Parts: sequence; C-alpha cells; structure tokens
Amino acid sequence: MEEARSEFTQDGTVDLKGNPVLRSKRGGWKACSFVVVYEVFERMAYYGISSNLVIYLTNKLHQGTVTSSNNVTNWVGTIWMTPVLGAYVADAHLGRYWTFVIASFIYLSGMCLLTVTVSIPALRAPPCHQADVADCKQASTLQLAVFYTGLYILAIGTGGTKPNISTIGADQFDDFEPKEKKQKLSFFNWWMFSIFFGTLFANTFLVYIQDNVGWSVGYGLPTAGLAVSIIIFLAGTPFYRHRVPAGSAFIKMSRVIVAALRKWNVPEPSDPKELYELDLVEYAKNGKYRIDSTPSLRILNKAAVKTNSKDPWMLCSVTEVEETKQMLRMIPILIATFVPSVMIAQINTLFIKQGTTLNRNINSFKIPPASLVGFVTLSMLISVVLYDRFFVKITRKWTKNPRGVTLLQRMGIGMVVHIIIMVTASLTEMKRLSVAKDHGLVENGGQLPLSIFIILPQFVLMGIADAFLEVAKIEFFYDQAPESMKSLGTSYSMTTLGIGNFLSSLLLSTVSHITKRHHHKGWIQNNLNASHLDYYYAFFAVLNILNFIFFLVVSRFYIYRAEVSDSIEVLKENQELLKLKDKKEMLMVN
Repeated sequence: MEEARSEFTQDGTVDLKGNPVLRSKRGGWKACSFVVVYEVFERMAYYGISSNLVIYLTNKLHQGTVTSSNNVTNWVGTIWMTPVLGAYVADAHLGRYWTFVIASFIYLSGMCLLTVTVSIPALRAPPCHQADVADCKQASTLQLAVFYTGLYILAIGTGGTKPNISTIGADQFDDFEPKEKKQKLSFFNWWMFSIFFGTLFANTFLVYIQDNVGWSVGYGLPTAGLAVSIIIFLAGTPFYRHRVPAGSAFIKMSRVIVAALRKWNVPEPSDPKELYELDLVEYAKNGKYRIDSTPSLRILNKAAVKTNSKDPWMLCSVTEVEETKQMLRMIPILIATFVPSVMIAQINTLFIKQGTTLNRNINSFKIPPASLVGFVTLSMLISVVLYDRFFVKITRKWTKNPRGVTLLQRMGIGMVVHIIIMVTASLTEMKRLSVAKDHGLVENGGQLPLSIFIILPQFVLMGIADAFLEVAKIEFFYDQAPESMKSLGTSYSMTTLGIGNFLSSLLLSTVSHITKRHHHKGWIQNNLNASHLDYYYAFFAVLNILNFIFFLVVSRFYIYRAEVSDSIEVLKENQELLKLKDKKEMLMVN
C-alpha cells in the first residue's frame, strides 16, 4: 500500500480533471521541456519588441530622449506589474494553466496589432532626418493611439503568462521526493538560461532585421515565434501536473490583517496551542501541511485568537497567519530590489541611446545599437553555466549549503556588481563626452570617432549581475512564498521590475527638470553630446551604494521559511491520521 501510494505525487498536484497523478507519467524534466522551449520563443517575441522600442519611438514616431525613454520604461513597468492581476486570477479562479492559455491569446493579439501598425506607412510619422527629432513632424494622436493600444494589449496578455509559466514549470517537481527536489534547485538557473537564449536571438538577429530590412518583418517574425511557442506549450498538456486554485492570496492576507486589527485589544493566550487551527486531517486531505505559530510579527497572532465569532474576517487559522507573515517578511527584501531594477531599465533606453552616437561600422557592416543588449544575454548565459557547474560545487564544500551560498547572499553579490556597473558607465561617459568636445561635436550632435564597443563593459557586467541577482530573486520569492501563494510570490519578483521601470521614468523626468532650472541646459537632452549622462550615472552609483547598505540591514534580520522537506514527517503524521479515520469509518459501516 505504501509503495503504491509513493507512485503518486505527494504535493497535491493533479491532472486537469482533478485526479491524482502518477509521478512516472507526468511532471519532471519531460514536462518542463515544453515549458522551457516555450520560454525560448516567447522571450524572442517579447524582446523582439522591447529591445529596439526606443529606436522605433525616436526614428519613426519622432520622440525625444526623455519622452521615448519614459514611454519605454512606463510600458515595461506595466508589463511587470500586470502579473499581480494574473496571479490573482490563477490562484482565486481559473488556476495557472487556464489563466496562462487565455492570456497567451491576448498576448498574441497584441503582437499581431503591433505588426500591422508598423507595416502601414499611414500609421507612422513622415520620414525625417533632422539631427534633433524636436525639429521633425510629430506622430499624430491616431498613430500614437493605435501603436500604444497594441503595446498595452500585449502588456495585459503578459500579465497572465509571466507569473504562471515559471510557476507551472516549478510545479512539475515534487518537493516531497528527494530526487525531484534536487532537480528543482537547478530549474531556475536553466529557466533563466532559456529566457536569455531567446533574448540573445532577439537582440542580435531580430534587431538587425528591424534596422536593416524593415520593421514589418522585424515584428512579424517574433509574432510568428509567439504563435509557435503557444502551440509547443499546448502540446505538452498531457504531461503537466497542476495545482488546484487555493483561493486568492490577497483575500487570505487581508482577512488575517483585518481580524488582527479587529481583535487588537483581545489578549493572546500564553500557549500557542490554544490559538485556532484546523485539524491535521483537513490538511492531509489536500496534500498540505500545517505551520506552527512563530513569535515574529506577533501582533498578527491575534487573528487566530478564539472568540465567539467564526466569521473568517474575525477568526483565521494559525497556518493562515503564518502564511501572511511570510509574505510580509519578504516585503523589505522586495523594496531592496527596486534600485537594481532601475538600473536594468537603462539597458533598453539610455545605454542604447549612447550607442547611436558612436561609430558602429565594422567594414561595410553597421552594428545596430540595440544589438549590444545581446552581450547582456551572452554574459548572463555564460555566468549561469559557470555558476551552476563550478561556483555552486566549490562553495558547497565550504558552506554545506545545497545552493552553495544562500539566496540573499547571491542577491547581494549581484548588487555589488550593479555598483561597479554604474561607476564604469559614468567613467565611460566622461570619456565619450571628452571625445565629443575635442572633435567639436558637442553642439551639432554628430557621430563620434569612437567605437561603440567602448560601452560594451557595462552591458557585459549587467549580464553577470543578472546571473546573480535576477536568478536568485526569482527563486527567492518563489521558494520563500507559502505553498498556497506561489503565484503571488512569483509576481513579487516581477513587481520589482515594474516598480523599477516606473521609478526610472520618475527619476529621469525629475533629474531632467531639476537640472534645467536657472537656465541650465540640463543633464539629459535630445543631443547626448551636450548632455551629462556621466553625472546621471554617478548619481545612480551612489543610489546603489545606499541601497546595498539597506539590503544588508534587512537581510540580516530576515528569517528563512522552513524547508518543505522539514514538514514531510508532519505530512506523514497527517496521512496516518487520515488512514485511521478511514478505517474507523469502515468499521462503523460494517
């Protein structure tokens, strides 16, 4: 009986009809292969649009440096904020699979509209070759409306795909099976590998097509790629494991907070066992486990204090309280990742804008500025492989940690690299401006006799930073989220990118406005040769240092969630109680 039971997954996963699944038939790397291949094509589609978007806004819609950069970061910010809504729909209503499928077709419709938009000349501003786009005829309201409608339909679609696809992949590994649990440790590294493999193709081949062949072909190819990726994902349906929607994490957390506030003056019992909790049998039925009360954020324990009311907005179980505590404990770490996300926003905006001022010729070949983003991808791919194959094995011997270093330590290393990036970018920009001054190219904004590869180090370093910080961030928020709130945890890692992009827009507009006061020209102008991006990047370096100090403080007090494997014994105890109950009911029937 025990052997037969072990053939099924123990983490509560089911098939689409809600039936228990055999470990050998579903899940594992077989199922993940469809998810990973999907992500390669989907990333190709997304970055096929986003990587060169600032160039399209400048050259085809005639927007200035601040306007085009902010429109890119506002759109990207929305892309990374909508996953919160997608996570809610998945957890509370449709489940991850169906939320993902529906959102995928919304995503595809947005891509199709964008392809049509860039293919019709009437939907673009008239061609213009002025050095300053402010002297060109601007795009009409209709042209802007159609283009941005396509962009934001795409954003709505990604809101349902982004928080669920990585979670669907992680759900294919059972934490209660040692072999699968070990495989899951490497999943996020290879997940990021697939993301950046697709990104590399977009940032090299697609960017070149857009700049040299045409935007209709350059947008049509990623649209076709997205359609292929959806077909690939659907083909893997017979092999997926699924989790039953566990209810909205937002509502659960709200109930705990409201119940605690409503019972603010109710005394808490000295013995945590006197707090309200469900029977072990209830958790065993759903393949879940109970969480014991902890002393941290103790005020929330009042939500579990027993009173005469059974109203869920007045009485919550200890497990619900602890789940809420865990999501709240991650918020300071979440805040600490905002500034690095602002730095990432510079890749597709100001970094690329710098590239347009430099010599991009290699014999007869002209390098597209956005293609340098491919070096972020390439650097990240190499770093992830080296990290997974060598760094982890070496550090594991010293730390005895299966991951080599803790997730927060890995994130901290990435933050240090971000400081180095901004110092490097500032020094490089000082050199670029010096050359512009020496050759009399400050006022006319002409191209500098300086190779575009002078800005390559900041792109390469960004890839290294991503290998540490971004991979660890995704794994941290998924791993540390309670089992019933994994989609919300995944959306945390995406929300930080969204807020980072919005903060980038705010900082760029604010700094541009402040530095233009008292008749000054300002740090950021349409003519980058007359700007002072070196000051702006130095400001970012200082901001990163202050943020790193904040991160050290909050990580020092962070308490990691207990490993799921630590609760296997509790789950076994739950299952034994369930079997005893079943036997008792059978005896009563007989």
